[in-house]
Amino acid sequence: MNLIIQSTLKTLQKSQVLLNHLSNKQLSDASVSPYYSSIGSHIRHILDFYDCIFNKNETNNTVDLTARSRNKAIECDCDCAKDYLNSIIEKLSSASFNINDTVFVIDDLGLGKTEIRYTNGSLFAQANSHTIHHYAIINYIFDSLGITINDDSFGYNPTTPKQASS
Repeated sequence: MNLIIQSTLKTLQKSQVLLNHLSNKQLSDASVSPYYSSIGSHIRHILDFYDCIFNKNETNNTVDLTARSRNKAIECDCDCAKDYLNSIIEKLSSASFNINDTVFVIDDLGLGKTEIRYTNGSLFAQANSHTIHHYAIINYIFDSLGITINDDSFGYNPTTPKQASS
């Protein structure tokens, strides 16, 4: 298994840990300003990104990142979210692809859909960074809701400088 997939699996394991420690009420709580999004909506969004990758159109070698499933049940039911997460982890664990192969990614960067040439490796690296970015937002929600997790690296990119202890 290549390093990109190993890193992605390690990152996604953090979703498993938090889903095992949240109630459905905490998962779906959308009371935190300014965006009023829930932990569950961010988890669903993260997993939808990967789902899009695995729903690649083999005929024209495209991944449409705008074609997300957006299953609302994942946002409010920890068991449903765990099932979705486990299906993504299983697909990642058994994925067989060349990281240097080209894939065409459809995304909307703000001016409508556009097609971008990627490699498989760059697409999975983007998915991993995207996940960490959403973990950072989830961390803000945790703080506002008074939820504590015992993971000092949750929501931090591995390249983020560590603060010196006082």
